[in-house]
Amino acid sequence: MTGGDDGAAATAGGEPGQGRPLVVLEKVNKHFGSLHVLVDIDLEIQRGEVVVVLGPSGSGKSTLCRVINRLETIDSGRVLLDGVPLPEEGKELAALRSNVGMVFQSFNLFAHKTVLQNVMLGPVKVRRQPRAEAERRARALLDRVGIANQADKMPAHLSGGQQQRAAIARALAIEPTVIFADEPTGALDSTSAGEVLALLQETVEVFGRTVVMVTHDPVAASYAGSVLFLTDGRLVGQLADPTAEIVAEHLAHLGNAVAARRIAAGE
Repeated sequence: MTGGDDGAAATAGGEPGQGRPLVVLEKVNKHFGSLHVLVDIDLEIQRGEVVVVLGPSGSGKSTLCRVINRLETIDSGRVLLDGVPLPEEGKELAALRSNVGMVFQSFNLFAHKTVLQNVMLGPVKVRRQPRAEAERRARALLDRVGIANQADKMPAHLSGGQQQRAAIARALAIEPTVIFADEPTGALDSTSAGEVLALLQETVEVFGRTVVMVTHDPVAASYAGSVLFLTDGRLVGQLADPTAEIVAEHLAHLGNAVAARRIAAGE
């Protein structure tokens, strides 16, 4: 989260990057044509926490996550991952992306591969793990996320909640430094959503990963250690140890303020 203290960023004894933020954005700006989608973003995300970026549709939430992974370029400013500026392209960028896991609203599993094959793909193709080792680890992860008995099924035969569990296992399989989750519960019913959110929380507590989640849902935000509020491309607030009720109140207040500003501007 922004302005975090160095003690909170410590990782297990002697690991690289101990004591510094995992992700840093400095005065980051991004335009799509005349639309200024990210405006002077300053942000720090510490290790081993769940951070939620919250805001209405069109506020720049997904773009913010995409620039951290350099799926989108920026117009000005700097993005650092583990103290290193994001490379422009080439092998360095590929190496960086291999340390980032992604979980999407639409699951994005390969429909022609089994659940097990989906989870094995990254370790085999990116990490160059032997197939036997990759399969052993993939089965262990599927067991951890509660769908070991679905390993040999095709994704279409799973429920939405099961597919998202498979997607989380796939993200964890490459042993990423950070996992970005873009509206991970948007396509799920409330029961499945709660289970997936608890699982994302567990990736921090059990696997020691950092999770950055984009959402517009106050309930999803309540699973985070901190919430960053994004409106019209600007970070306009931060909340620690949120509850769904307090997040909803903040969102309503921000929504009213934004509406008033847009009316005054004649938008």
